[in-house]
Amino acid sequence: MTATDVKKLDAAQTKAMILYAGEKIRENKPLLTKVDSAIGDGDHGIGMSVGFEKVEENLKDQEFTTINDIFKKTGMSMVQSMGGASGVIFGTMFLGGVKDLDSKSELDVPVLSEIFSASLDAIKQRGKASLGDKTMIDALEPAVNGLKESVTDSATLLEALKKAEENAADGVEKSKNYIAKFGRAKSLGERALGNQDAGATSVWIIFKSMREWVEQLNK
Repeated sequence: MTATDVKKLDAAQTKAMILYAGEKIRENKPLLTKVDSAIGDGDHGIGMSVGFEKVEENLKDQEFTTINDIFKKTGMSMVQSMGGASGVIFGTMFLGGVKDLDSKSELDVPVLSEIFSASLDAIKQRGKASLGDKTMIDALEPAVNGLKESVTDSATLLEALKKAEENAADGVEKSKNYIAKFGRAKSLGERALGNQDAGATSVWIIFKSMREWVEQLNK
């Protein structure tokens, strides 16, 4: 079986995929800092790196039997280590998706779609942001829509993650055209135009990383 045929991951593979995404976030710390410095406080890259360092610390040496526990531990690690709005919002990206999810031992496209759909709803409820407000929603909502389409199309895991990644990247690009409704960028008004949102950029990196990890299977 090649990566293009993969339909699901077990708990150990899911943990490895999340850890890989964390590595890639940390590698992109300079990019995230640069993006956030243009219209924000400039600390987004640092915060995300700190969050995923804690994720690695808490996941690495622990064995998990359910997808739920992996996402819960990831989200709690981010909330507890990052602090501030980003910690809560990105923690909710993982925690919120499994809050009401039945216990799952495998991650397939329908489960992935269900998790991030619930995450999106939880983040919107908590942060009150919508698509077009120049936040991480600008990448997450298109990514979720891509996952939902992939369920309908009976796509493989790789195909679904590619779609989510492409949609998230498109969302990051579109965020350049939005006037910020939240955070420091809100005070800049039209001066924030032309700059992408840092949170949306992180969401794109996470989906890109998950796609890369699945693509590397059995190479």
